[in-house]
Order: sequence, then C-alpha cells, then structure tokens
Amino acid sequence: MTRSVLAQLPPGIPTEFTGVEDIAVRTLGFVAAAAVVYAVGRVLVVPTVSRIVRARNQNNPTIETATETYAHLLVVGVAVVAGIIAAGFGGVLTDASIVIAAVSLVVGAASQDVIGSLVSGLFLVADRDFNVGDWVSWSGGEGTIEAVDFRVTRIRTPNNETITVPNTELTTNALTRPYGRERYRITEQLDIAYADDAELALKTLADVAREDDRVLDDPAPTSRIVAFGGTAPTLQAEYWVSDPMDVNLVEVKSDFRRRVKRRFDEEGLTLGPASGHELSGELAIDVRERADAAGEPN
Repeated sequence: MTRSVLAQLPPGIPTEFTGVEDIAVRTLGFVAAAAVVYAVGRVLVVPTVSRIVRARNQNNPTIETATETYAHLLVVGVAVVAGIIAAGFGGVLTDASIVIAAVSLVVGAASQDVIGSLVSGLFLVADRDFNVGDWVSWSGGEGTIEAVDFRVTRIRTPNNETITVPNTELTTNALTRPYGRERYRITEQLDIAYADDAELALKTLADVAREDDRVLDDPAPTSRIVAFGGTAPTLQAEYWVSDPMDVNLVEVKSDFRRRVKRRFDEEGLTLGPASGHELSGELAIDVRERADAAGEPN
C-alpha cells in the first residue's frame, strides 16, 4: 500500500523519508532559506529598487509606493521558492502539470472582484493623472490619495479618517479633481427671503470668506445666485484653501457659517426663511340656535 501511494507522487517530491528527523530537517531548511532570502531582499533589494525608481520618477509618488509594494511581493515569492528548493522539493517547480494546477487553484480560489481589483490597481498606478497626494472626489466620497495597494486604494478624508476604497470602484466610476493638487474649493449654499437685498447678501458672503486668513486670495472668493425656489432664492459662495491636508476643513466651514449668521443678523438679512403658502377658498358656517328652555324644536 505504501509503495503504491509513493509511486503516485509527482517525480519532484522525494520519497526517501526516514521519519520525523527528515521532516524536521526539511522544514528547518525551508524556514532558514526563506528567512535569509526574505531578509536580504527586504533590507537590500526593496530599498535599492525603490531608491532607483524614486530618482527617476520624482514627480510621481504613486509609482514610488507601488514599486515598494510590488517589490516586497516579489521578495516574498522568491523567498518561498528558495525555501522549497532548500527543502529538497525543487523538482516540483520544474513539473509543468503541478505548476499549472497550482496556478489554476489560486485563480479559481480568488473571486472575480479580487482579480478585478488587482487589474484595476495596475491601471491606477499607470495613470499619470492619478497620483498619491492628489485630492479626488467620486460618487462614494472625497479625500487625499495616500497609497495604491493591490486590492484597495487608501484615502484620507476631510475628517482625517483613512478609508480603503476598492480599486474597481475608482476605475469604474467618474473621478473628479477640479481643485488642483495644492488647493481645495469649498462651496456653501443658503437661502434668503425674496424681500431681502440680494446684492447685499452676495457681497456679505464674499466679504465674510475674505476675513479668514486660511482662505486664498487667488482665486478670490465668489458668490452668485444659483436658483429661484418657490419660497426663497438660493445663493452660493465659493472660496479656496490650500492643501486640504494642511488645514482643518471642518473647522474652516464651521467658522464661515458662524460669521455668515452673525453678519446676516447685523445686516437684517433673513437666513433660511420659513416657507409660506397662500391659501384661497371659501368657508361656510351654519349656526343653529339652541332650543329654548321649553323644549321647542329648532
């Protein structure tokens, strides 16, 4: 029985096991070789490759971070191969049927989403308009790109939170980067009463934005009327700040709204007027006199 089983093993796998000692020796050889190769690659190869890529792509931090990630993966793969060879199973790597079966098993085990994310990650790394440090906006949110990994992209939100977004979501949806790489546009909308002075309200919005030292002078803050609602016109103010990771956007927006509320109160402008509706029609009242004490009918 033992011989028949051993005869069915692939030719690359040794069959002359001598017991626990042999298994221990082979395991030790695998671990030692893999550890040495991994250490050398992690300490020497990855930093060297990253340094070369960084020197040739100084304006593309995405390539730099991606190179370090993929180089690390390559080192892990080489370490595993070295461990297999040191353990005496090098013949397995030369057997085409075993290699094909292993690749098929890995591809079959990976879901379609995982493979799609891996491919999408390569496209994002190769895209020159998609770089680490850029501020991007998509249907699911906005923030600054921190790193592009195999499956996900890490993005820092305005609330200083790091979120992981599947690469497929970024490659299959429209990305917006209207703010540039060194500034960020803040847009605020509000309603005023139709009876208020719209020109005064527009001037007040622009002046309030200029009062903040964190707001850029170029481009200058702007304000406009964007819609006429059924009960109030809608005004919009736009102003820019520097790199959104250098300022607290939540605090900037809150301070702007507080100043707008105070200034509108001083100017007598109505902020967010209550909706009013005009009613028309007729109201009929039927009055009947109560029967007298004698009980006479009405």
